[in-house]
Amino acid sequence: MKKGVIFIVGIFVFTVVSAFSVLTEKKVFVLGNQPASLNDTVVPVLKMYKTDVLATYYHDKFNGRKTTSGERFDNTKYTAAHKSLPFGTVVRVTNEKNGKFVDVKINDRGPFSKTLEIDLTKKAFMEIVSNKNSGTAKVKIEIIE
Repeated sequence: MKKGVIFIVGIFVFTVVSAFSVLTEKKVFVLGNQPASLNDTVVPVLKMYKTDVLATYYHDKFNGRKTTSGERFDNTKYTAAHKSLPFGTVVRVTNEKNGKFVDVKINDRGPFSKTLEIDLTKKAFMEIVSNKNSGTAKVKIEIIE
């Protein structure tokens, strides 16, 4: 009888501990600027790339076209174009004026202008600007490691 009770208690403790570890498991990364749930508290390691540079956003006419990386462009996702950062690099783009930021994945090349540093999707750009009528924003770019 004692061995059976101990066995059942052991199974119960194991089940509770396993369930707790699954419930408290942390997500490593979420694109955008909102955590997927209240449990997402992992702070990413940021490496400064550039400050005081201009960001702009893609026109809707590019929706559905292939990017240089081969992915289909979608202006409602969190992606960006950069001239030299490797495809798949995730960067945090912070509006230097208001402190709002967004995390995006590099999947295309551009912008093809000497004055612009990064092209964001429209969704990502609109999340960091206060004036929705602006076409550019002064930002800092950090690489998420």
